[in-house]
Amino acid sequence: MDKNLIESIVSKVIDEIKALKKHIRVEASGRHVHLSKEDAIKLFGTETLTPLKELSQPGQYLCKEKVRIIGPKGDFKEVAVLGPVRDMTQVEVSMTDARALGIKPVVRDSGDIKNCPTLWIQGKYGMIEAKSSVIVARRHIHMTPDDAKAFNLKDKDEVSVRVYGERKIIFEDVLVRVNPRFSLSMHIDYDEANAVGLSKDAYGEILEKQAK
Repeated sequence: MDKNLIESIVSKVIDEIKALKKHIRVEASGRHVHLSKEDAIKLFGTETLTPLKELSQPGQYLCKEKVRIIGPKGDFKEVAVLGPVRDMTQVEVSMTDARALGIKPVVRDSGDIKNCPTLWIQGKYGMIEAKSSVIVARRHIHMTPDDAKAFNLKDKDEVSVRVYGERKIIFEDVLVRVNPRFSLSMHIDYDEANAVGLSKDAYGEILEKQAK
């Protein structure tokens, strides 16, 4: 075989491998609730939630317990509860969900719930008023420190990402979150997933770091 042809094939394979390493799994996150220990006890009589299915992020799981969330204009039944319990109760919905509930959607980083909308949460044994608890989660990427080093990024950086689906889209202002306990994946909500026509094996590609 011609030497130039061999070198061309090898170079192409190397480029494809490099490109593959830049691919990030993209997952759609539906409406769900994180409960504090105190609120879990009020709703289910115990702070120990029942793991049903492990999630992609290590230590996180879907619980057997479900809740009903109630807003000024509407409600959603059988809403997923994710464990383990947290310091504060947080409800994550899409913008479409927020409007159906009758609350003003607020886009926030997870954990940033100050001055956010309030709704009611009903569980097996009671109901609570979850004050300042509802966010539309900002699109973000989970990374380990090694992942961040490979992408030349750091915690709290913002990037643009091309997500490949039936209708590929470039998402901007994607937050980078770095933690040794994370597994590399990008999370978007169902509104964003529907916009891109997200499939089970969808992936994203970081295009550039954005200036703050």
